[in-house]
Amino acid sequence: MSLQPSSFAILGAGLMGRLLAVELARQGHRVDIYDAGGPAAENSAATVAAAMLAPLAESAITEPGVVRMGHHALTRWPELLAPLSEPVFFQQAGTLIVWHRQDVAEAQRFTRQLENNQRSLPELPPLQKLDSGALEQVEPALAHRFNQGLYLPGEGQLDNRQLLAALVVEMERLGVRAHWNTPQSPDAFTPGALGQPDRVLDCRGLGARGQWGALRGVRGEVARIHAPDVTLQRPTRLVHPRYPIYIAPKEDHLFVIGATEIESDDRSPASVRSTLELLSAAYAVHPGFAEGRILELATQCRPTLPDNLPAIRQTRPGVLEINGLYRHGFMISPAMLDVTLELLNTGQSPLSERFDLRLELEPTAPAPTGVAAPAFA
Repeated sequence: MSLQPSSFAILGAGLMGRLLAVELARQGHRVDIYDAGGPAAENSAATVAAAMLAPLAESAITEPGVVRMGHHALTRWPELLAPLSEPVFFQQAGTLIVWHRQDVAEAQRFTRQLENNQRSLPELPPLQKLDSGALEQVEPALAHRFNQGLYLPGEGQLDNRQLLAALVVEMERLGVRAHWNTPQSPDAFTPGALGQPDRVLDCRGLGARGQWGALRGVRGEVARIHAPDVTLQRPTRLVHPRYPIYIAPKEDHLFVIGATEIESDDRSPASVRSTLELLSAAYAVHPGFAEGRILELATQCRPTLPDNLPAIRQTRPGVLEINGLYRHGFMISPAMLDVTLELLNTGQSPLSERFDLRLELEPTAPAPTGVAAPAFA
C-alpha cells in the first residue's frame, strides 16, 4: 500500500528533515520544509559530525537495535546517494582501531566487548586482529607506530557537509518549498484543516524541547584539519582510557577528528583543555598532523533522550515527531527514514521491531473540533 499524494510540513532541515523531504517529494507529495537557519544547516548537529557508519565499533556504547540500524545503513546509503545530482564522498573501507602499549589492558577489555557483541549480532562481519605486519598492510601510514590493532571490515563513512548540500540541490530539483530562517513549531499547524498540510513531521532535534521535554543536549567537539603529510585511508580510532579519539579521513587530505562528549547543551567554543587533548592524541596516532592546518574547531549539541536511544511519537493526529538520534545520526538516519516511510504508508512498521525502535503512536491530544484527524496510514 502506498501513500496517496498529500501535503507535508517538515519542521527542521537537518539530516532527517532533508532526507524525508527528498524521499516524500520523490513519491509525488507536496513538501514544505521550515528551518530556523539557512541551507548551510548551521543549527544542525549534522554539520559538526564525522559521519562514520561503524555499527560494530559503536556497539561498545549502544544497544543492539541501534547496531542493527547501523548495519541497515551500510546498504541503504549507497541507494540514497545514487540518485543525487551532486557527488557525495562515500567510503566503505572498514574501521581501524589501534592503541599504545601502555593502554593494552583497556584495549583487551574493548576487544572482548566487541567480540561478545559480535556473537550476538552475527550479521556483522567478524573483526580481525592485526599484528604489526598485518597492520602495516591494512594501513601503511601507521607502519612501525603500533604493534597491534583491530580491523572492522565493511564499516564506512561519508562526507556530511557534501551530503547536506547535495540534499538541498535535490530538494530544489524536486520542487520542495524551503522556508529558511523561518522557525516553526507543530502548534502553528492544524493538520487536515483547509489550507493546512495533511501531516506535520517534526525533525527539529533540540529545537523540539518545547514539545519533547525529555530531550537534552550532549556536546561534541571536532577539529577539521588539512594534513597533506597524513595518508590514512579509513576511519581510525585510538583506544585510550581518558581521551579515545576517532580520525575520519575525507577527500583531499581533510580529516575530521573528534573525541569529547560532554553532558551539556553549551555551544560555546571548544575549551583549550579539550583541544590540546584532541590534537595531542591525533599527533600520537600520526606525527604528520603536526604540520597540518586547523581549518575549524567546531562544537555542537546532539539531541538525546534519557535512554540515549531514538524514538518516534505521534503527539496529536497528523503530527509525527522523530528525534533522539544522539551521536549516531548518520549511522541510523536511513533506518529512521525507512521506519517513518513505513508508518506513513501503512500505519505500521515491521522494521521498527527489528530495530527495537520505540514508537509512541497514540495521540496525546484530540484533533480540534470540526477538523478531520489525518491518520498515518
